[in-house]
Amino acid sequence: MRPVYPFSAIVGQEEMKLALLLVAIDPTIGGVMVFGDRGTGKSTAVRALAGLLPPMKVVQGCKYGCDPADKGARCDDCRDRLAAGQHPRAVLAPVPVVDLPLGATEDRVVGALDLERALTTGEKAFEPGLLARAHRGFLYVDEVNLLEDHLVDLLLDAAATGENVVEREGVSVRHPSRFVLVGSGNPEEGELRPQLLDRFGLAVDVKTPAAIGSRIEVIKRRDAYDRDPEAFLTHWQKADAKVRRSLEKARTRLETLTVPDAILERAAALCSALGTDGLRGELTLLRTTRALAAYEGADAVTLDHLRRIAPMALRHRLRRNVLDDAGSTTRVARAIEDLWTDGAVAP
Repeated sequence: MRPVYPFSAIVGQEEMKLALLLVAIDPTIGGVMVFGDRGTGKSTAVRALAGLLPPMKVVQGCKYGCDPADKGARCDDCRDRLAAGQHPRAVLAPVPVVDLPLGATEDRVVGALDLERALTTGEKAFEPGLLARAHRGFLYVDEVNLLEDHLVDLLLDAAATGENVVEREGVSVRHPSRFVLVGSGNPEEGELRPQLLDRFGLAVDVKTPAAIGSRIEVIKRRDAYDRDPEAFLTHWQKADAKVRRSLEKARTRLETLTVPDAILERAAALCSALGTDGLRGELTLLRTTRALAAYEGADAVTLDHLRRIAPMALRHRLRRNVLDDAGSTTRVARAIEDLWTDGAVAP
């Protein structure tokens, strides 16, 4: 297989890269929505991030990639084997990155009856779909704003419940389907349904580099990768290894970090001032702030962490204001300044 483009070799797009790193540290943040131009490295960044992550433990022979240590999220086959007294053997597997094409059928997404086995043996067997393949990994949807409504409904169901349930053609299957949803799209080509947009924990904007030097560097690195992928990968191996170590340390540190009440009060006040619906904004701020502190090796979560991640956590949750034509990022920044301008940092 062709080597994956190194994450560290991506030029610019710092906000997008940070958002992807944060959801890799804490998948409960809820995924990333990337708005912006084509050809700005969105899909490259997602695949490169998966290449950074250490292999995960899966149940040997499980077609859904169940976690041997997670007793609460197992497929029917793993439950049956445990009930029969069989102890699953753990093996290592790479973190999956699955593309969901716009033209995918419902059967391709959720799975369907294996027609070949049904016709040859008469056995009703289930053929897993993309939601099964993406379990414990990343599900990437390019141009997600153009996705058909019935597929959007399937994603909403899986994101809400963490499992996929298929009951059709005499087949009844239930399996875990927990994934980090990453979507990309251009707002000018169509709006995203609010129900799905709200499921993304973070939203970032990417743009084509304006600086000539940055554009030249992108071209040079991509050309070097295309000419000799192995040599290019070797050149960036140390930089990627450094990011991988930071990710592993952050995952361990995440369990020991707590968010002070003072930070939660500021987060709630910010969401209230911006008029965000529900409480997903506050939950996302809590989890993302903690993940950022863990990634940077901080001993405590501070107000500075909250300031830095607030735009990406809230910009897509704002209602349109016909009396205010400012962009959502500007509105978030303005609300922060209005609420606290002293720059104080919570302990």
